[in-house]
Amino acid sequence: METTSGNDIHFSGVSIFQGKTLVLSDVTFSIPHGEFVYLIGKTGTGKSSLLKTIYGDLSLRSGSAEVAGFDLAKITWKTVPFLRRKLGIIFQDFQLLMDRSVDDNLEFVLRATGTTDKSLIKLKSDEALKRVGLQSKGFKMPHELSGGEQQRVVIARAIINDPVAIVADEPTGNLDPETSDDIMQLLRFLNKEYNTTILMATHNYNILEKFPARILKTANGKLITDVPVNS
Repeated sequence: METTSGNDIHFSGVSIFQGKTLVLSDVTFSIPHGEFVYLIGKTGTGKSSLLKTIYGDLSLRSGSAEVAGFDLAKITWKTVPFLRRKLGIIFQDFQLLMDRSVDDNLEFVLRATGTTDKSLIKLKSDEALKRVGLQSKGFKMPHELSGGEQQRVVIARAIINDPVAIVADEPTGNLDPETSDDIMQLLRFLNKEYNTTILMATHNYNILEKFPARILKTANGKLITDVPVNS
């Protein structure tokens, strides 16, 4: 494996399985710390499986991979939480706790990752909400927020532990075009302002043209690197 900075994402000759089914073979790519990269591909071609491998939801069976300083070949269920503390994960369907306020959603994440000090929880929560432009919405319940605001809460949850990288699976998939642009501007801001690596899976080719960046593509059981926008 090439030498990485410790905060890079680096895969070499990786095969990715869902159960016994080979989804992607010979996956080789690197994302240097601080880069913004898109992941595209038709449904069922392995995008989500690749993301799940990155954040430790699917185990590495062959090849070598390093994510944020963690060797995925050696990671165990005990060490996966430590990997995820260095990653922010954004799901398409929000996955907010609908029976808890925005503040309580953020507190839940912090407590789950080992932060128990109440003053530190408030400090981190306030800072995360400020970064996503929701500093006055902490008391609200998720159902009282618009779709765009809910996705901003999801992003706040993802960045609350100051991750070195954000892995986002279709973060604009359930949003209208204007709200999608707002979320993209926020993600690009976080990428540039805080040097946070972002790997974002998307089906939205308009986003690729409006907010250009390097593209990876899953197709025919392979990962293609440095893909043109119109591919």
